[in-house]
Formats: sequence, C-alpha cells, structure tokens
Amino acid sequence: MKVLTFGEIMLRLKAPGHERFFQSPMLEATFGGGEANVAVSLANFGMDVEYCTVLPAKNAIAEACVRELRYFGVGTGRIVFGPGRMGIYFLEGGANQLPSKVVYDRAYSAIALAKPGDIDWDKTFESIDWFHITGITPAISETAMQLSLEAVKIAKEKGITVSCDLNYRKNLWKYGKKASEVMREMVKYVDIAIANEEDVQKSLDIHVDVDVVSGELDLKQYKALSDAVLKEYPNLKMIAITLRESKSADHNDWAACLNDRENFYVSRKYSIRDIVDRVGGGDSFCAGLIYGLNNFEDKQSALEFAVAASCLKHSIIGDFNRVGVDDVKKLMGGDASGRVQR
Repeated sequence: MKVLTFGEIMLRLKAPGHERFFQSPMLEATFGGGEANVAVSLANFGMDVEYCTVLPAKNAIAEACVRELRYFGVGTGRIVFGPGRMGIYFLEGGANQLPSKVVYDRAYSAIALAKPGDIDWDKTFESIDWFHITGITPAISETAMQLSLEAVKIAKEKGITVSCDLNYRKNLWKYGKKASEVMREMVKYVDIAIANEEDVQKSLDIHVDVDVVSGELDLKQYKALSDAVLKEYPNLKMIAITLRESKSADHNDWAACLNDRENFYVSRKYSIRDIVDRVGGGDSFCAGLIYGLNNFEDKQSALEFAVAASCLKHSIIGDFNRVGVDDVKKLMGGDASGRVQR
C-alpha cells in the first residue's frame, strides 16, 4: 500500500508557550500543513507515503522543509518547484478561555500560483494506491482549486482510493467561489470523506440540527448528518465525523463516529485536559483512519486507532504527530495513566 498526499506545507511561526504575538521578540519556526501532517503521521506508522506539493525553486526555506519531510521518512520525489514564495502561518497558543489564533500569510505562494499542467499527474500517481487531499488546497486560489479537481478526477480514473478531509477554512475562500460550489463537485470523486459538523454544513451545504454548544452531543443527530451526506453522494463508501466538545482552550472532549452505510460506529470518548497543541489534531485523525482501515480487520478498531492517535497529538507541540503504532495501541488498550515508561 502506497499513499500520496497533496497540499500546501507552510513555515509555521508560533509565539512561545502561551504568549501573545511578540510578547517576547521571538517566534518558534517549524513546518506544517494539513496534507503534510497526514504524510508524516503515516510515515511514523511505518506506511509507504509520498508527499506532493509545489515549493519555490532555489529557496533555502523550501529546501529546509524538504529535508524535514525526509527526516520523517516521507517521500519527496514528487514535489514540484516553481515561481512564488513559501506560505507562512502564525500561531498564538490559547489557554483556558482565550482561544488559539491563526494568521495566514500565504498569498502568491508557489502552490497558489501553480496551475493545471504544472503537475504531471500520470507520473505523480505512478504506483499510488491511496490519495489523500483536503478542502484547504482548493481554497488557496482558483488555480489550486483547478489542480485539486484535476487530481481527484485522474485518481478516480486510475482506480486509486481517494480520501478527503473537508476542512472548511473561512479565511481562505477569497477568490470569488463559495466552498460549497467547489467541494460539492470534488466530493463526487471521493471514496472516504472525513469532516466535523461545520465542514459538512459549510462545504457541502448539508444541514442537520447539530448542537455542539451545550456540551452534550446527540449522536442521533450525527447519524442523521452522515446519512444525509451518504444519500447525497452515492459514490462515498463511508464518512467519518470527528466529535469535539470544547470546554475551554485547554480542555476538550474528543471522539468520532463512522458511517459505512451498513453500520454506524462510535468511538470511545477521551477527556483531554491541559492541551499542549491541538493544531494538526484533525490531520492526525485522518492518518490514523487511513492506517486503521488498511491494517485492522474491522472498522470499529480502525476508528478507535484514529481517535487514539489524534488524542495523543494534543500533547505534542508542532503540527506533526510524533507517535508510533505502539504508542497508539497502548492508549487504545486503556493505558491512559501517563506513567513514565522505564
């Protein structure tokens, strides 16, 4: 099984600890981006994974980014280089009732400027069995949207399994199209959809009365929401929906459900306190689900693996989930004590 992910990786500049921007004159520099985060997680799980993006040519920051991906064992031979710049995002870590804040600086990035024809999809999809993309990439620019649609259509023609994290980002859809105009078309070529309730409502314009404010989730509503998506898109084999109950910036309850048309699965719920960094939590869920569906015999175990993997991500600084299969299986098995391993 060989996996390919496609999207934008950015330079991540974070205020130290829980500081506000420039409370001290420094920012922590790492890399991150939805599809790259998935690739790194899969590599950490021992899977054969390649990452495709467009980076600025002859750029020292882009070269450092490629080295970082290689360090984790992610294949970088399908990365394309072209004009433009490296996208950046700034992160301020929230605490208690102060939410985290993200500021994007990614206009005119290399992938935003890339257009159909810049990526040879026949070559890029060579030997690939599974393709993962998110709703972030088509939101970056109109040409990135065209590239994304081109990619899922060609992947479908080649019989490659396509997974898509709908990942609605309101601050990115700026080029004249609504998310639903694009994503409703894109999902026609997807086998496995991953989302939260807002993603479904804003990206697919499918609405069910889902209440996430009261602190108690009604699973019947999520069953109805997933049923509605599967009815609208007969090509979908399944949809997974993450269930996050946000008590504060530091304390979230975390679970997920999966509807494969035959059964509705619900995972164990984790109460995550003292969150270190929740950015990339959804990406770690996607990677866990891809691994689980390819390595467990039943979908319940695949879902539990995905939720446990993403639970652990909340304790790790940075976009990348730096855990292995054994770490996740220990948590799945009930070892949540956090005791020192000697």
